[in-house]
Amino acid sequence: MNQDYIVPDNWSIIEEGFDAERVKSSESLFSIGNGAMGQRANFEENYTGQTFQGSYIAGIYYPDKTKVGWWKNGYPEYFAKVLNAPNWIGIDITINDEVLDLNKCSAVKNFKRELNMKEGWYNRSFEATLQNGIEIGVNVRRFLSLKNDELGVINYQIIPLNRAAKITFSPYIDAGVHNEDANWEEKFWEPLDVQHNSNEAFVTARTFKTHFNVATYMHNSIMVNGREAEILPVSVETLKDKVQFSYTVEANPNDRVAMIKFGGYTVSLNHANDKLVDAAKNVITLAKAKGYEALLEEQKQAWAGIWEMADITIEGDVKAQQGIRFNIFQLNQTYLGKDPRLNIGPKGFTGEKYGGSTYWDTEAYCIPFYMATKDQQVARNLLTYRYNQLDKAIENAAKLGFKNGAALYPMVTMNGEECHNEWEITFEEIHRNGAIAFAIYNYYRFTGDYSYIPEKGLEVLIGIARFWQQRATLSAQKNKYVILGVTGPNEYENNVNNNFYTNYIAKWCIDYAIEQIKRVEEEYIGDYNRIIAKTNLNNEEVALWKKVSDNMYFPFSEELGVYLQQDGFLDKELVKVADLDRSQRPINQKWSWDRILRSPYIKQADVLQGFYFFEDHFTKEQLEKHFDFYEPFTVHESSLSPCVHSIQAAVLGRMEQAYTFYLRTSRLDLDDYNKEVEEGCHITSMAGTWMSIVEGFGGMRVKNDALHFEPRIPQQWEGYSFKINFRNQILKISIHPGETKFNLEGTQPLTVYVNGKAVNVEPNTLVTV
Repeated sequence: MNQDYIVPDNWSIIEEGFDAERVKSSESLFSIGNGAMGQRANFEENYTGQTFQGSYIAGIYYPDKTKVGWWKNGYPEYFAKVLNAPNWIGIDITINDEVLDLNKCSAVKNFKRELNMKEGWYNRSFEATLQNGIEIGVNVRRFLSLKNDELGVINYQIIPLNRAAKITFSPYIDAGVHNEDANWEEKFWEPLDVQHNSNEAFVTARTFKTHFNVATYMHNSIMVNGREAEILPVSVETLKDKVQFSYTVEANPNDRVAMIKFGGYTVSLNHANDKLVDAAKNVITLAKAKGYEALLEEQKQAWAGIWEMADITIEGDVKAQQGIRFNIFQLNQTYLGKDPRLNIGPKGFTGEKYGGSTYWDTEAYCIPFYMATKDQQVARNLLTYRYNQLDKAIENAAKLGFKNGAALYPMVTMNGEECHNEWEITFEEIHRNGAIAFAIYNYYRFTGDYSYIPEKGLEVLIGIARFWQQRATLSAQKNKYVILGVTGPNEYENNVNNNFYTNYIAKWCIDYAIEQIKRVEEEYIGDYNRIIAKTNLNNEEVALWKKVSDNMYFPFSEELGVYLQQDGFLDKELVKVADLDRSQRPINQKWSWDRILRSPYIKQADVLQGFYFFEDHFTKEQLEKHFDFYEPFTVHESSLSPCVHSIQAAVLGRMEQAYTFYLRTSRLDLDDYNKEVEEGCHITSMAGTWMSIVEGFGGMRVKNDALHFEPRIPQQWEGYSFKINFRNQILKISIHPGETKFNLEGTQPLTVYVNGKAVNVEPNTLVTV
């Protein structure tokens, strides 16, 4: 834990007291989104202190030219940037002609931020004394509509406290923005058009290279003591990429003067280029007709619908409860499953780091969450996203010399092309292919919907199997197939040979592809014939795959009885993390890369990632031996690490350790464990928090088309509950010491297994075990 200022609360993220050193961190933590757009919790008014400005639009990106010191063949030409979008939230404020700037006020007191996760709004309030002596109270509420995802709403209220004041609101929209992480300090937006009339304004801009067109809009109204005032702007400033209005109100002490600002984006992904402004005007018209209070109520109801299915309740542990709800909230802010063209970016709408919108995190961590808390179509959309990019994956592999339809999915992508520019990732972290295939298996296992495989999934499995067969090399010395020069999930090892996880998942991918080819041939002959014709697959090729799979090499220590993370792992100086000086942590911020690579330290689950995916391939005794060997060398400096270890510690009955890992994964950003939250939140790993409870403490697995549970409860908790949408029936599970309760919302009885014992659950009947 590296920060501890978030006030524990069951339903809200709360910060009390203004501290300029915390501004950038809070901008990340209090971010808001609605699946189509999002923004960091930047101040609406001018702020001259340290800040990281950021607004983002789903699916809008820029191919920033790759910047590396030494170009290598096969490098992607660009790194896809999640674009900082035009700013619509800005409202400059002056009080008696002095600019309101919290960095320059004589005093700021009673400062409070609240992100109300239950109702989906962000609030900021404070009292400020300006240098001219005027004291004001400010309350600002902002939300991004779930119902109309092109609409954002701000209610900015000011109350003069000690004397009358001339209050000037100067709202603006501005396309002259930049990315902090731009490789070449280029501008990414080209302004096209500026329009305004009365209280509305529109700036249309286009991204360079990708040519996404976006209309940014605003509509402003003034409220005085709860009533709309017929006040028009006293001035309008227009630039080629910006429009700013100014409104002035003469206010008496304790008058409540507010600006209601509607703003947001209409984009060419959803509208014709020449209809963007018309679409924005339509959003404004609908918003005005409803009004602020009705829009806020609509927002509360929309979030209530999400929480009805997605919520996890924890009794007796406020910090744990706050942590899981924060994770669930951010996941739903980032991706709601409405648009199959979109995916789940690692920072969501909270920052720019990493670029791209899709990593293997989606398949490994996020799909289980969305399958169980929404419906199978949402998960299927995520699988279809990859199917639609299969041709690009084949192109990616071809650029590296692979042939015959071999597919290598990108480590980072926006449109299917690889856009990650670090060689040890782009060329070597090929295990990502395995997660794509595993997600197809996992989807079928959970939903029972096999139709995806003959319709789309089998083509993906064939491309991946072809890649693994070609990537493996026959070692004459070992008389086994080896996979050389890779980076496993543990990115603190590069260019290693025979990473256990990579080799194991490669073998599994080939075996699973062969199984599905046989089944599709037997049961879906029409699809089989179409796929064989399209891929030119023949029995001789499949036999070659099987030869590789049957003879795959896995490094193993007979002395220790464990699979080795890679060849040569035992040659390292095996100093455990507990024996490291705390001043050396995190090592990725304190050590040279050379020193990290020579060390035994593990960024995240690697061998144990294989034991997590393929739990039923190993005994509990094998898991225990590998957990005890590898966890002591694991520094957990990846956000993806604590959840897997929490689940496995729970399986081993080590509940205190499982709970510690759970707190770390659930509060990774809230408590800034990795000292980097100001760059944005770790969105994709948040699904791992959900997994830690459902799969770890709840022990939920799907075996032979049935739900199995092995309920456990941390001693810090009095009880917990969650819901699962299993094959279109909603099952609520409530776990307390000594008992587990099931309540089924459905029409058909459901048989579940608790600690191996069958339990029949009838619809709308409470069953206690």
